[in-house]
Amino acid sequence: MRKVEVHSYSEKWMHIYMEEAEKLKVIFGNEILAIYHIGSTAVPGLKAKPIIDIMPVVNDLNNVDNYNLAMQAIGYVPKGENGIVQRRYFQKGGDNRTHHVHIYQVGSSEITRHLAFRDYLIAHPDEMRSYGTLKQKLAHQFPYDINSYINGKESCVKDIERKALEWYKEAEVR
Repeated sequence: MRKVEVHSYSEKWMHIYMEEAEKLKVIFGNEILAIYHIGSTAVPGLKAKPIIDIMPVVNDLNNVDNYNLAMQAIGYVPKGENGIVQRRYFQKGGDNRTHHVHIYQVGSSEITRHLAFRDYLIAHPDEMRSYGTLKQKLAHQFPYDINSYINGKESCVKDIERKALEWYKEAEVR
């Protein structure tokens, strides 16, 4: 059974992301247009589960499945869309998960959603700290119940996401 653990921010998360991003660039080559560190480990100072979320953006999502064997060779399990239409999702680390890769096709609104959430928390340290505190509290409350942990932070995530998208759109206008 997987334990829900939230850790204080670690500088090494950025280095782990960069190492893994290089591996993905080698595998996917010119398919990748951009690659981003997303999720809580991408926000300096934010408490997080120590799982590195990576978001490659590709020209054609349909080509991604051709790389499943190469991804398996470096430890990933291909999960297809895994509940989000027009995404390809990979996990690494089994029950001791270390990486999630979320691949979207250029133009997907999911790309903006992820980047807005990350950048909003970086720009709003009070909200970042409050979100981190909630995650830590939920991890203590539900150490072996990932669904209750996720459900417990859902309304907070939706609230931050709404504000983040408004903030992101306003920033684009400027």
